[in-house]
Amino acid sequence: MGKITKTRHPSKIEQYNIESLTKGILSFDIPSLARAITLIESNLEKHLGLSQTLLHRILPFTGNSIRIGITGAPGVGKSTFIESFGTYLCEIGKKVAILAIDPTSSVSKGSVLGDKTRMERLSRYPNAFIRPSPSGGALGGVARKTRETILLCEAAGFDVIIVETIGVGQSEIVVRSMVDFFLLLIPPGGGDELQGFKKGSVEIADAIIVNKADGNNIHLANITKQEYLQALRYLLPATEGWTTAVLTASALENLGIEDVWKIIQDFVDNTKNSGAFDRRRKEQSLNWMHLLLRDYILDSFYRHSKVKAILNEMELDVLNGKITPTAAFRKIIYSMKNENFIGFE
Repeated sequence: MGKITKTRHPSKIEQYNIESLTKGILSFDIPSLARAITLIESNLEKHLGLSQTLLHRILPFTGNSIRIGITGAPGVGKSTFIESFGTYLCEIGKKVAILAIDPTSSVSKGSVLGDKTRMERLSRYPNAFIRPSPSGGALGGVARKTRETILLCEAAGFDVIIVETIGVGQSEIVVRSMVDFFLLLIPPGGGDELQGFKKGSVEIADAIIVNKADGNNIHLANITKQEYLQALRYLLPATEGWTTAVLTASALENLGIEDVWKIIQDFVDNTKNSGAFDRRRKEQSLNWMHLLLRDYILDSFYRHSKVKAILNEMELDVLNGKITPTAAFRKIIYSMKNENFIGFE
């Protein structure tokens, strides 16, 4: 039998030597990056301080990547497109990190982290890094620590960071708030498809790609492209000074992939020259701070012993019709005022 006492486990606090992790990340050591992301994703109290120390160390080396969000309804071919796109970028010398957010089951709390299997060809490139992360039930299916993971990948020297959403709920909005360029994948379809697609997803896209434009789908894909070009005339651009592009592509046959990269390069050049690129980055950082503050206050509120006690009582009274939800709310808030809870005067 092996010596159990020598078994190393990522949850052990002694595993995380911040000095060593920092040096490893800055020297493009992938195992160090993977361990650092595991530390960042940990919700253990003893890891929170370490993770923030690490982020502080690597912060001066961040901000030099192009952050791309990719979304689309299930079945549109996101993983195939990302593998094709990522492979192209690797072949032209780019270092590419893929942060694939997997949906966490609301029943089992587990997730299917199969992106390395689905992107087997891309995973063979030494300049590619694929990190599937469970969403943990976070808003929009986006892992709570995705923003910190982006910073770690930037410090490691990745040129392009792609965040893949699960394509449901509010995931698009959340990812939009952390990337520079937002790409929407759609399947070939007629007018009914256009009418049925969520307007909100189109409004925040910097480019729309009609995927699966191959074989018998080519004609239909071109029709879909024209329909979206027409529809976009009636919408405000997602990014100041940029006209949303609409392209056709086939990830399966590697058609149009180079054109997608050219569009992204044009976008970066355009928005950096106008100042829109930097303004968005700064706005996203402020938004991030406010989200963290909100989450902390909300979490602290529900963890408070007084809240736990009165909340159970109020829930029963509301369910049994003894009190209105508004009256219950007022009683809870009044009780917290007496506790001098932060934010209550």
